[in-house]
Amino acid sequence: MYIPKPIDTNNIVLSEDLISLTEKIAENVHEVWSVGRINEGWTYGPARDDSKKQTPCLVAYRDLPESEKEYDRKTAMETLKVILSLGYKIEK
Repeated sequence: MYIPKPIDTNNIVLSEDLISLTEKIAENVHEVWSVGRINEGWTYGPARDDSKKQTPCLVAYRDLPESEKEYDRKTAMETLKVILSLGYKIEK
């Protein structure tokens, strides 16, 4: 049985600069996902339909519902926290 064991990032606090960076990373995460879907033959559709390869999420990041943006933001934020927890520094 698989038991996920993500790196504990609960004690990592991101600076304001990194928090603002998460939005740009989240947007890019969506762009990368969109390219992958399009390359797999997916198109925009009003509701997700796996058999037709349609999804309502094939829109610009700014047009996504907040729930979808939040998923991408969480991915971005956790990635930054893991980088810091592993001892790396992020500098502009």
